Amino acid sequence: QVQLVESGGGLVQAGGSLTLSCAASGSIRSINSAAWYRQAPGKQRELVAAITIGGSTNYANAVKGRFTISRDNAKNTVYLQMNSLKPEDAAVYYCNAAVHTRQGYLEVWGQGTLVTVSS
Repeated sequence: QVQLVESGGGLVQAGGSLTLSCAASGSIRSINSAAWYRQAPGKQRELVAAITIGGSTNYANAVKGRFTISRDNAKNTVYLQMNSLKPEDAAVYYCNAAVHTRQGYLEVWGQGTLVTVSS
């Protein structure tokens, strides 16, 4: 069974930083593309940042210049470095990835990690 396990969420003051991790486990060969989404209470889930297998990235306008998505292919892990956090960044952050397994590619979601930003 393939799983994405997120970690690194928590409470931080506005202006602070957090780094989220998303580790793939199970019978996987590699992570293809991956992305971080977030969902605040009462709002739709939105794309925050994405990264391709080659390392190309794209970001939501709201986080450009503050967030950085990266990956460690050897560890099958994707990261989201979040700097200069704002109260409006508070949300549950979800990892999403296309994972290469022996059976082919699977789209997998993590369980989410909560980020709280105090003003």
